[in-house]
Amino acid sequence: MAQVRKSTHSRKTAKRKAGHRTSSRARRHPTSRNRSKTTSKRAAPKRWSQRVTKESDALDLKHGVFKQTSPRKIAASLKRSAEHSSRRKSGAYRSALSMLTFYINRAGKTLPKTQRTRLERAKVELKRAFGRE
Repeated sequence: MAQVRKSTHSRKTAKRKAGHRTSSRARRHPTSRNRSKTTSKRAAPKRWSQRVTKESDALDLKHGVFKQTSPRKIAASLKRSAEHSSRRKSGAYRSALSMLTFYINRAGKTLPKTQRTRLERAKVELKRAFGRE
């Protein structure tokens, strides 16, 4: 029986690729034994959005403002907070609206439909309160 021989070109390329793969693996992969422990990546802090709501430069919100039952009361509270805040970087209306939108987006799918509707109506009331209809 005749032996089937691979061409020398394909053998050389296979060896080169195999050698390249093993040598670069040690350099690239983070599970490498050569990696020092001081250069490890730190995990991102959990609940960054909660921290934004509490420590944001935008507004000092009244506790439970988004849990109120009336869209008009929510809008009035946001307006009051925005106007009295000395840390905000933009206009009062823009800060109040962005904080309301941020809360809605942060809650995502977990926000009950009734509360989402209430907060969307609060946006309209906020526009009305600032005279931007």
